[in-house]
Amino acid sequence: MLSYRHSFHAGNFADVLKHIILIQNLEYLTKKDKPFCCIDTHAGPGKYELDGEYALKTREFENGIAKLWQRKDLPECVARYVSLIKRFNSPDKLTRYPGSPLITKQLLRDKDRLCLFELHNTEIKLLTAEANKDKRINVFHADGLTDCLKLLPPFERRGLVLIDPSYEIKSDYQQVVETLVAMHKRFATGTYALWYPVIERSRNQKLERAIKAGGINNVQLFELGIRADSNEHGMTASGMIVINPPWTLAAEMKQVLPWLAEVLGNNNEGFYRIETLVSDD
Repeated sequence: MLSYRHSFHAGNFADVLKHIILIQNLEYLTKKDKPFCCIDTHAGPGKYELDGEYALKTREFENGIAKLWQRKDLPECVARYVSLIKRFNSPDKLTRYPGSPLITKQLLRDKDRLCLFELHNTEIKLLTAEANKDKRINVFHADGLTDCLKLLPPFERRGLVLIDPSYEIKSDYQQVVETLVAMHKRFATGTYALWYPVIERSRNQKLERAIKAGGINNVQLFELGIRADSNEHGMTASGMIVINPPWTLAAEMKQVLPWLAEVLGNNNEGFYRIETLVSDD
């Protein structure tokens, strides 16, 4: 867990999906005048250098943000995502990619709050520097999956919790469900966005079954794959499981995910899933 560095994967197809859905959720929260709190349980360093050693070693961004960078036919919410990424770059060159903390920071209003958790000793220093004494942002050098429970419910009574573990440890799949159930008991009206990779499909199926059995209603799943499931090493797809999603989210993703699967899929193998795991009863 403490060895994981997202710099190798920044801006890849999984980040594209994760950050489009993050932006959609945040924009929905800003439609009301009331303040909200966003909690990021695995914040990372805040931003990534795509021309740096880590990113260039894997070049995963080339099959993610780089494929969208200069296109003129972007669906509306993809265009808003790309426009936000461009704020961190010169007009004609893609060299930086903001992580979820800086993406969220761009959408915060003066009355909103952002709470960032990061456990990695190097990443926390970079993250604290990126927060740059912003009074709206609190940074915690702690395990977000356990320590963020202390912040729930937020005093605003409105908010989003982004859960984005590395899943380097297989027990992460079980722990995220246990954490989601505990979070929901404390803050049942909050929105929760859980990212997951698809490396071994049986793990994901177990995760979905556990969430369905967790006693939480109103759960939707959005998945983007770039190639068919495989037993070979590497991530073939990733997704977001959203609890209490904006009512507009599923319709927006029905427009976006087929397009992304076609543009980012390898050799016409791209695919997507949109499913209601648990209905809103």
